[in-house]
Amino acid sequence: MNSISHRLEQYTIKKPNQVLIVKVEIDGKPDDIAIFKGFSSSLMRPTAFDPDIPVLPETAKILSIDLVASPYNPESPTYIKQGLTREQMQSLLAEVGV
Repeated sequence: MNSISHRLEQYTIKKPNQVLIVKVEIDGKPDDIAIFKGFSSSLMRPTAFDPDIPVLPETAKILSIDLVASPYNPESPTYIKQGLTREQMQSLLAEVGV
């Protein structure tokens, strides 16, 4: 399982002090997905209870990724890096071996 969703979840397992906020477009609709300690959850729509149903499907268009310090406070997030592209995130994934 080498999907971008799985790799992002693995990144947050290796970096438990970080939360990823992934801005995406799924089937033409915007969504924000939080990924923390290996789990993904939509911030804008219901998330399935079944972990086998991906929150971030492979067909999703990743618009940007923010690295936020944990614990995540949506009222006042502490950004580590903002507006990363998928390509920039690939470098960080490679650095941690996922």
